[in-house]
Amino acid sequence: MPLNIDASILKTIKRGITIPAHPLALTADRRLDERRQRALSRYYIAAGAGGLAVGVHTTQFAIRQPKIGLLEPVLQLAAEEMDRADADRATALVRIGGVCGETRQAVAEAGLLRDLKYHAGLLSLGAVAAWDDERLLAHCNEVAEILPLVGFYLQPAVGGRLLSYSFWRRFAEIENVVAIKIAPFNRYQTLDVVRAVAESGRDIALYTGNDDNIVLDLLTPFSFDSHAGRGASRIVGGLLGHWSVWTKRAVELLYECHMVVDENGGIPTSLLEKSIQVTDSNAAFFDAANKFAGCIAGLHEVLCRQGLLEGIWCLDPNETLSPGQREEINRVYAAYPELNDDEFVREGREAWLKV
Repeated sequence: MPLNIDASILKTIKRGITIPAHPLALTADRRLDERRQRALSRYYIAAGAGGLAVGVHTTQFAIRQPKIGLLEPVLQLAAEEMDRADADRATALVRIGGVCGETRQAVAEAGLLRDLKYHAGLLSLGAVAAWDDERLLAHCNEVAEILPLVGFYLQPAVGGRLLSYSFWRRFAEIENVVAIKIAPFNRYQTLDVVRAVAESGRDIALYTGNDDNIVLDLLTPFSFDSHAGRGASRIVGGLLGHWSVWTKRAVELLYECHMVVDENGGIPTSLLEKSIQVTDSNAAFFDAANKFAGCIAGLHEVLCRQGLLEGIWCLDPNETLSPGQREEINRVYAAYPELNDDEFVREGREAWLKV
């Protein structure tokens, strides 16, 4: 069993849950909007999310810059909201925080997460793109001594780096790895991770971060050899920026996928249709047409329409919607009204926005 993690939390992670990647709520002058930051956490929890991921790509990596200094405040706000929610829950929320930078910074961030009682760190390797596997694995091992790890394969288009099958096979041997978020937006690289974990024989939970292929990731049996023979590995949940919007429907979608897998029957055509609808919606939100330049602003646009954010502002004034992106969001809103949770948000928004 991995070190320093409660058995019930580990069980929840392995079962598979909906984990939204938490956005950053800003005022018009690009300062933290604490009221709306709390409201977002309350929305995700009320929608049925099993945990939150904070300080990750969707929260904007720039919160770590000394002149901005928002990493600890944002982590603290989410921790307080999860504390409040856990007081009335039978199953505690899973708390995941982002960990970035070279080893000294990453170890410090892992220590901060541990002090704030986060359960695991989502370890981004984008800042160490020039390191070879030996140095990368030494880095991962050092951070894992501080806090359980969720590995993170982030696509290069938004700040990640390519990682080999060999890297993932050795990463899976790290005792304190509890899960891996697979987000290269690439089938070959996704298979590298799943095969590496299967062949390691480790019971490491796999989560999709492939916002372009969410439903099929959750439905697909990945058949690879392991020490126990050939068997099907599964991606059990999602840790997704896409799930930071329309979250109530995301929770229902994961439940539907789990039911289909558990019944071990055929996949309904309706669910395959929904897979394409979700991917089409993601293309609009994440601005796939413009190499994901507006991916965070697109999520803010949806949350702004729902009244949870006041504006779509990002820390970087140049980070905003791409030309035509708002029209694409209009299109998927009209095409797939059953995928949004606007009514749910309208019913709860006033309570979530209370100080």
